[in-house]
Formats: sequence, structure tokens, C-alpha cells
Amino acid sequence: SIFFRQDRVGKDMKIFRIWKFRTMKVNSDPYGDSPNSDSDKRITSIGRLLREYSLDELPQLFNVLTGSMSLVGPRPIYNSSYETILLNHGDREWIFEYFPSQTIEFVENGFNDNLTSLLSFYAYMIIGIDYDSFEEKGGEESFKLAWKILNSSQNSGYKGWDQFGSRKNRYWICENFLNPEFEKVRKAIYSYHIKGMDNLYLDPIESRSIIIDDINSLNDVNKKNFNSAIVNLFIDAKADELTKIFKGGNLNERRQAFNLLSEISPSNIDIFNEILE
Repeated sequence: SIFFRQDRVGKDMKIFRIWKFRTMKVNSDPYGDSPNSDSDKRITSIGRLLREYSLDELPQLFNVLTGSMSLVGPRPIYNSSYETILLNHGDREWIFEYFPSQTIEFVENGFNDNLTSLLSFYAYMIIGIDYDSFEEKGGEESFKLAWKILNSSQNSGYKGWDQFGSRKNRYWICENFLNPEFEKVRKAIYSYHIKGMDNLYLDPIESRSIIIDDINSLNDVNKKNFNSAIVNLFIDAKADELTKIFKGGNLNERRQAFNLLSEISPSNIDIFNEILE
């Protein structure tokens, strides 16, 4: 095999496996000369070149995982079996290292590893949005805890934690929920769920009227802060739901909803067109 594998002892005495390109001849004596010695006959000719430039370490990148993670947070609707979506977000900078038997250990006031920080951050964000949907600004403490994780992770070297990346990254999502400029959005989240969705089956006409007011609030914020993370997050979670809600309304309601939603999120106009059909 061109690969060499070896078990190592990691944090808390956990065993993990490393991979390297093989640079020694098979079945070589492990207790011979120093591998850095020019006279070490255990090292193959290609192996010496790999060691010189540390290329034998490249397979360890197998333990570094990168990708896009989709995070979905549901909420039950009162007096029905329906669940509304609070969060439907794709994090395109989901990068972490993981070794077999590695412990996921949350440290509140420090950075342990990126996977732990990612999971903890989004756990608090989902909890915070859920609390906001039941009580006006009810998720404040959860968002502050998510912000602490974000601050602890900013010097880790991993993407998504600072303000210089995408406007929809972790920094801007959490910043928007704590920023007073977006307070109207958080109040709209509460009103939309408690006064709108939780009452939809009992009084659909009144519920649609309340939801229109909530969308107006979103639009007011969007005009001042176009393409903000918090408004995009709301629309990404609710676009299909809003379309279904207003398809059942009268012509005036449908037109009003279509115009507002198209102005807030032009990229979703194909979905919102169904409101008018």
C-alpha cells in the first residue's frame, strides 16, 4: 500500500488514526537510524522527496471535512398537527476536523474545536428564534450565548465567524438578532407565530391581516437594510408557507402580499407568483 497508518493518542487519552504516504520500505525496522538521516536505508527514494517537503502529511487532510450544512428548526402550531419552519439555512462554510472517538465537549468561555462551536452556535440560535416565536424578544439570552461562541471562535482561522465574509454568515445572523435596528423583525416573528399562525385555523381572515402587518414591518426594515441576514433568514424559512397562506385570501390580500414579498425578496418571485394564480 502507498499509505501508512498509525494509531496515536489524542486529547483525554483518546486513540485516533493518522494517515500518511508511505516513505519507508514495508516491514522496516522501526528502531533503526533517525528517519532524517541521509544514510537511513529504510527510506525509499520517493519517500525521501516526500519527507523533504512534508508531502507525506497530505493524507491527514482526510480528517478535515468541508461542505454545506442545511439547518432546519421546526415549531408546532397551536391547535393543529402542522409544524412551521423557524430556520431553513444553508451554511456553506461548514468546515471542521474530526478524529474517530473524538469527544464533542462544549466550553462556554473558550474555543475547543470548530465542530463543537458550530453545533453549539446553531443550537443557541434555533432555541433563540423558537423563544422569540412564543414571547416578544424571548430569545435574547440565547442569542447572547451564541454571540459569546462567535467571539471565542473568531481567531480560530475558520471561515464564517467574522464580519468580512458573506452577509448571510454566522456573524451577521447573530449580529442582526442582537442589533436594535432589527427589533421590528423580532417583534414581527413573535406576532407572526402567536397572533397569526397559532390562530390561523380558528380565524384565517384575521390571521392573514396580522401577517400582512408583520410583512409590512419586514419591508420597512428591508428598505433601510436591504438584503440583511435576519430578513433573508425569515423569508427563506417562510416563502412557501406565506404563498400557501395567501393563496386562500381574497384578491386584495393576494395582491398586497405578492407586492410586499416581491419587494422584500425579488429572488423568490417565482414562488410568490403562485399567490396570484
